[in-house]
Amino acid sequence: MVEELAKKLEALSRISYAITSEQYTEDILKLIVTLTAEAMGFKICSLMLLDAEKGELSIKATQSISKRYLTKPSIKLGEGIAGKVAKENKLIISQDVRKDPLYINQNVAKAEGLCSLLSLPLKVKGTVIGVLNFYTSKKHEFTPSEINILESITNQAAIVIDNWRLMLETQVMKEELETRKKVEKAKGILMKEEKMNEDAAYNLMRKYSMKTRKPLKEIAESIIVTYEVKDKKLGIETR
Repeated sequence: MVEELAKKLEALSRISYAITSEQYTEDILKLIVTLTAEAMGFKICSLMLLDAEKGELSIKATQSISKRYLTKPSIKLGEGIAGKVAKENKLIISQDVRKDPLYINQNVAKAEGLCSLLSLPLKVKGTVIGVLNFYTSKKHEFTPSEINILESITNQAAIVIDNWRLMLETQVMKEELETRKKVEKAKGILMKEEKMNEDAAYNLMRKYSMKTRKPLKEIAESIIVTYEVKDKKLGIETR
């Protein structure tokens, strides 16, 4: 019993270390579910993320290599066990998913030899962003200590996802700011060199962006290079 607990705590420690590493988010999540499955002796661990716009949960990470399990269809919010966990923001335990009417993919469960399931909500600042599922190959009573450990793992997975989303948001904001700066600079060049007003300069860039199917930022960069580096007229019609 002591050795088993030590093994589970070691897995938690390795997961904590993984979070502080510089690995890609997908790699960290895969490591989390893999370590958890190994340490807890689970058949399958899977992390599902919620697409708020579509209202669907789909698998983001799992240690399973089964094509049958990996290609399971997305689950609607509120449907099935995982969907209900995400909608109601509370854990659900099923003693046997093969016979549980709430479980949608019973055919997959039977084919994969899945039995008991603990499904926990993934939360970021109180908002559910997904679900972590823990399957066993035979009937299993999830003890309070196991649930506590798995809740800790779920919380750490949520931290990884939250940090990743914050990073993406910061990156997007930086790119938008950089685009605005370059567009403003390009507009100024057109207004000065081509004697255009602000609206005309912007509309010209936007029109050429649509015509060439190139981002507005790229058009602005071309204008800046053309006038400031090459010191010659634009290669686009300006009048």
